[in-house]
Amino acid sequence: MENQLGLGKEWLQQLLTLMGLAAEVETEGFETVTTDSQSCWLNIGCSDLTSEQKQLLIGSQGESIDAIQYLANTILNLDSDLEAQSSFIVELDGYRVKRNQELAILTQEAIAKVKETGQEVEIAGLSSAERKQIHSLLQDVEGLASESRGQEPDRRLVVRLQ
Repeated sequence: MENQLGLGKEWLQQLLTLMGLAAEVETEGFETVTTDSQSCWLNIGCSDLTSEQKQLLIGSQGESIDAIQYLANTILNLDSDLEAQSSFIVELDGYRVKRNQELAILTQEAIAKVKETGQEVEIAGLSSAERKQIHSLLQDVEGLASESRGQEPDRRLVVRLQ
């Protein structure tokens, strides 16, 4: 795990350098954020970044930081066996932590509404990674199911009774 963190940190640091951004990558301090022991948090330090640079890295609705995270997961796990792969989470200025809290609230509201009304609830405006995260949150909720419908960019997550 330490080796994976080191490789992730080095890869992200190199990407930031190639982008002309002077930011340090940190890997510590996220032990309480996730219970998944396979998650490697890569935090982009933002003290030397302007607000414009932060916005560039996060992108519209998190598209840029999602793309960076996707690249990290793809490239850093390329030659690893499935069991040895790590999940890299790229964080900047608390974006992921705040967004995870928002997704948890959205999920709980959808669960409550479906249970109360019996009708399915659509959640739009999610990235594929966010849809996957909500599917994962819902898989253990008894009596409910979730699915994705539609085509990008209008793909939606649907929560319904089983």
